[in-house]
Amino acid sequence: MTSELISPHEEKHRSHRSPWLRAAVLGVNDGIVSTSSLMLGVLAASANQTAILTAGIAGLVAGAISMGVGEYVSVSSQKDSEKADIAIEERSLAMHPEEELAELALIYERRGVEKELALTVAKQLQAHDAVDAHAKDELNINQAVLANPIQAAIASIAAFSLGAIVPIIATLLPTGSNRVYMIVGFSIVGLAISGTVGAYIGGGNRLTASLRVLIGGIIGMAITYGIGLLIGHAI
Repeated sequence: MTSELISPHEEKHRSHRSPWLRAAVLGVNDGIVSTSSLMLGVLAASANQTAILTAGIAGLVAGAISMGVGEYVSVSSQKDSEKADIAIEERSLAMHPEEELAELALIYERRGVEKELALTVAKQLQAHDAVDAHAKDELNINQAVLANPIQAAIASIAAFSLGAIVPIIATLLPTGSNRVYMIVGFSIVGLAISGTVGAYIGGGNRLTASLRVLIGGIIGMAITYGIGLLIGHAI
């Protein structure tokens, strides 16, 4: 019976959240900016609320599907590449075990471990799980957490839809105010919240993160609204 190894000092790190956090922040921000920009473009060309709302819903559906499919394809490609590299290591370990051992020992030596100790560590790790040791330390691949295409696709669809619903809600609310201000206002608030929450989860600076997404989002909405005005006046 083996005893479980317990760390003598627990620390709460956040870098392990980077893959899904990146996808979530990107999805929400993309949903807000692309949908609000689309709706503002239509609004600038035509003040018809039905057309604006239709554009928003169409943008939500098309964008969510596009994000989901794109994320699934890209993550699948990443996973295929990781599995192919692991397969190469498996074949190399079977054909050249001594050379692979020396390679693993050299990796530890370059990190500052003494030559003899590096070889001892390499021998022990290669004896325990050779493929896992080489995948982690030579390829920087953790077999326990390989990319999950389906999970990435679902997360992207959900995140994009969450962001896209913000400007749509602004259009649905009864108001006597200018709808441009409503869409832009709701979108800015949504972007600010998204940037702040992303920074909080990732441990970054909340003000910097919020400014990043706000500046990019405002530029995108302004350009699209301007294009809508030009097209609307030209037609």
